[in-house]
Amino acid sequence: MNAINPMALKTVLITGASSGIGLQLAKDYLALGWYVIACGRSLQKLEALALKELGIVTLLNFDITQRSQVQQAGQDLAESLTQTDRQLDLVILNAGSCEYIDDAKAFDDALFERVVHTNLIAMGYCLGAFLPLMPRGSRIGLMSSSAIYLPFPRAEAYGASKAGVQYLASSLALDLVNSDIGVSLICPGFVATPLTAKNDFSMPMQVSVQAASKAIRNGLEHNKREIHFPRRFTYLLKLMSFLPAFVWQKMIANDTQSKSLKDKN
Repeated sequence: MNAINPMALKTVLITGASSGIGLQLAKDYLALGWYVIACGRSLQKLEALALKELGIVTLLNFDITQRSQVQQAGQDLAESLTQTDRQLDLVILNAGSCEYIDDAKAFDDALFERVVHTNLIAMGYCLGAFLPLMPRGSRIGLMSSSAIYLPFPRAEAYGASKAGVQYLASSLALDLVNSDIGVSLICPGFVATPLTAKNDFSMPMQVSVQAASKAIRNGLEHNKREIHFPRRFTYLLKLMSFLPAFVWQKMIANDTQSKSLKDKN
């Protein structure tokens, strides 16, 4: 077998690459022959992936919520790209968090700030650091959620942050047309990851990280403006959103009430 020439590979940068969807994407792009720039706040976790042994991966260690760290990562990457005559063909801003507000009456403003900062503000930091490094013909994927299609209980912080990502992607797509940089909004349903493993509610039509990675990669490859999956689940949410508000509000309220009763018994 001929050795792979790293200089001939396409390059993808993935944030949140130490676990969940980001980790699976990193593995799959490596298997497809891409040069992967795996980003995460835990260098130990990134190194534990042993991806570096393949010789076609760079590990970038920074916390997306710390603007100075993101800016430094962007500067370091710019130097590396220049030295190796490489370019960023694809950027996937995948890193994020999920926390729920259990009592809306006693609104947890600190939690709200934390989630919005991680999922939306920090994405702005990454755009500021990495967009200037992207050439014409490249593409960027922003991780949102299927929660944007329909409001869910306790998701005031998470849903608001992901809805912000949706608007951000839509506006970016308009402004980057002249730069010939494509923008994809990624809206997963429930995916089996360490993050969703903490959920204390049912997650219908949950898919594996392998299935999620495949759907995302296929969508990016075909330059999809919106990548949503699994389709049965996301289309159901979209359909419900067209119903009068009192209909889906009652459905969700009944489901929440049934769960509450079940927990008490």
